[in-house]
Amino acid sequence: MIVCVCNRISDRDIVRHAQQGCSSFDDLQFELGVSTCCGNCEQCARAVFQGAKRAATDSTHAVVSLGSPAFA
Repeated sequence: MIVCVCNRISDRDIVRHAQQGCSSFDDLQFELGVSTCCGNCEQCARAVFQGAKRAATDSTHAVVSLGSPAFA
């Protein structure tokens, strides 16, 4: 979905940048230009960015269970 109509930025664009290491919303604004014109998209853009950062953090901290070692 298009989040920022002024700069034609989608939620996928925001998520991709968050996953690639964009560390703050200010950096996202600088890199994409999201929420730099009219500002109507700022709340939605921030929510998408924070959700993507949270998901990226959760996936990097996931514990992988390999089960018990099989010894004969």
